[in-house]
Amino acid sequence: MNKIVALAMTVVMSGLLLAGCGSTNAGTTATTSDAPQKIVVGLDDNFPPMGFRDEKNNLVGFDIDLATEAAKRLGMQVEFKPIDWNSKEVELNSKKIDVLWNGLTITEERKKNIAFTKAYMENRQIIVVLPNSNIKTKANLAGKTVGVQDGSSSVDALNNDAATLKTFKELKKYSDNVNALLDLKAGRVDAVVVDEIVGRYYTNKKPGEYTILSDNFGSEEYGVGLRKEDTQLLEKIQKALDDMKKDGKAAEISQKWFGENIVK
Repeated sequence: MNKIVALAMTVVMSGLLLAGCGSTNAGTTATTSDAPQKIVVGLDDNFPPMGFRDEKNNLVGFDIDLATEAAKRLGMQVEFKPIDWNSKEVELNSKKIDVLWNGLTITEERKKNIAFTKAYMENRQIIVVLPNSNIKTKANLAGKTVGVQDGSSSVDALNNDAATLKTFKELKKYSDNVNALLDLKAGRVDAVVVDEIVGRYYTNKKPGEYTILSDNFGSEEYGVGLRKEDTQLLEKIQKALDDMKKDGKAAEISQKWFGENIVK
């Protein structure tokens, strides 16, 4: 009888060990999958109309709608995570987020650390002043205090025009564009350099309060940024974007936020 009991216990323990090994393998497979069931989007939540908070504190915007539709087509859930935009590459490569999708400018410098989709929108770096300002051109910025969002492509654009930048009295950096424009209105800076899409959206809501100069600091393109190793996810997001352009969904979202189709 003792031998029978011992044999039975051996069979049971062997079964448990095999079951344990099976569950470990399944967990590893799920963890290392190239296609996450949820995609975490990092963004600056004060970047209208690309991504910002409405009067009810909900995250809304053009890129919010575009990313939501793309995730839906990929069969994934989407989570939007506000981040310090100045630390966006660190947030991405430390895997706190999966993608950067919020008016992210494609630059050669960023390409060293980030993989990009094809450009889906064009943009310029514009100069915003007050209507009574004596600043009419870039040259008139000499001796002036200029506001800009820290870590933004506006900073890169100014650095690329070093001859103009060195004439400034001060380059004052802000955590977001909205505060820079508020300081312009309050007279704490003389001009603000900002993404055209953001600048025009904001100033159009306050007619007569701001003036946009014809001079600018160059054009650029927006793309979705991912980690370089996430090639499968990049291909899937690119296909979703391409399909949205073909079937008119991207144009529909653009019409909602800009009143016309400005998708590249």
